[in-house]
Amino acid sequence: MNPTIKDVAQKANVSIATVSRVLHNLGGYSDQTKQKVDQTIKELQYQPNAIARGLINKRTQTIGVLFPDVSSTFSSDLLHGIGEFVHDRNYSVMVCNTDQDGKRTLKYLQLLREKQVDGIIFSSEVLKQEYYDMLGSMKVPVVLVSSQTDYANVPYVKVDDYQAAYDAVHYLITKGHRSIGMISGTKGDPIAGTPRVEGYRKVLEAHGIPFDSRYLVYGDFSYDSGCRAMEAILRRTPEVTAVFAASDEMAIGALSVVTKHGMNVPEDISIMGYDDLRLARMVNPPLTTVRQPLYDIGMLASEKLIGMIETGEPAESLICAHSIVERQTVRAIT
Repeated sequence: MNPTIKDVAQKANVSIATVSRVLHNLGGYSDQTKQKVDQTIKELQYQPNAIARGLINKRTQTIGVLFPDVSSTFSSDLLHGIGEFVHDRNYSVMVCNTDQDGKRTLKYLQLLREKQVDGIIFSSEVLKQEYYDMLGSMKVPVVLVSSQTDYANVPYVKVDDYQAAYDAVHYLITKGHRSIGMISGTKGDPIAGTPRVEGYRKVLEAHGIPFDSRYLVYGDFSYDSGCRAMEAILRRTPEVTAVFAASDEMAIGALSVVTKHGMNVPEDISIMGYDDLRLARMVNPPLTTVRQPLYDIGMLASEKLIGMIETGEPAESLICAHSIVERQTVRAIT
């Protein structure tokens, strides 16, 4: 016979409720009690029964995570933070790839409904009315990551994209650059596209630098689009001295194109990214970039979601701090 939670409680000389609280990291017990329960679980080789637990608390201990591109380094860094937090609290993660245009989002929301997930983390996509309506019918909490919404009951965790882009271009201006190109994300994207472009335009205006549409080229946050955009910038505005890309992947694409053209970074042209992915430290030269703390954002979103699941209480949205990470792709000019 497999040992039960009752067996653990009897051998540890505590209540079943205390064993359950230890298993779920809910607190309300001493360190000594936790050590005793953990040791008993190990001695009895007790394995919590997820099905039985779900029948008791009406939960599956599973959350769904929706990404538009699960293969991207951006998604990987976020998922690392999500996974660390939820697994420590005995939850499992079901990851869904909604594709860039979100065409699979409704399909995956239906799948998550059928799997009876306890909550959903929704990343890098606009929460359309049809998604919101389905989530409402599922009656599970949702937290947005690197996105935001006006729905009062849907909290989000992100950086201030407008201010982060403003600060990035301001940094380039303080280094003496005035001919500054920008590789934007998807045109019209209200989450990470338009706000970053607005930050770029406003800081130019604040420093008396006229905005020139030839310096702004749109990509889609990917490496390949960064390559195409950099080719266009070099063709249209060869006088450019610095380029700000709205993602590290696009910045690395731009870096490869500049090198292909026989130019050096940062001696001939400075390049700055956005995200501070692990890739930013791996390229040569290492990429100067805007850091958004993706691992921390993933953890914070998970903490909010599990809190909503277990208490039924709403959570507040959170704007996380960004920072400039100086490496070797930007030089000062006089």
